[in-house]
Amino acid sequence: NVSEAVAFYKSVFPHTKIETVNDFMATFELEGQRFNALNGGPKYKFNEAISFFISVESQEEVDYFWSRLTADGGEESQCGWLKDKFGLSWQVVPTALGRYLSDPDRKRADRVMQVMMKMQKIIITDLDNAYAG
Repeated sequence: NVSEAVAFYKSVFPHTKIETVNDFMATFELEGQRFNALNGGPKYKFNEAISFFISVESQEEVDYFWSRLTADGGEESQCGWLKDKFGLSWQVVPTALGRYLSDPDRKRADRVMQVMMKMQKIIITDLDNAYAG
């Protein structure tokens, strides 16, 4: 149901612009990113080949997007991945993770990677602690 999905995403993302919504398709923006969606019906399902990346700064933002996108039938997965109630995959990733994993000190980066691999929702303080040693 494309109109239900657009209404849901509008409730999750503060900066949403809706251009067109009808029973067949929608054109809208989430946080400045333009999307065109078609109502594919029950025959066509989402899979992990497509996911959307949400880059956040704080644990509050991680928690907000995680709880909103997993609500009403969404599913938690590993390493910051989740599926929303429509089956669309999202990655909720704090910028700290990218900083830590790209550190030239591979021991620090590897500690962060090992901690992150055990997580579902990313917990920034656990990343911080792994990075610090």
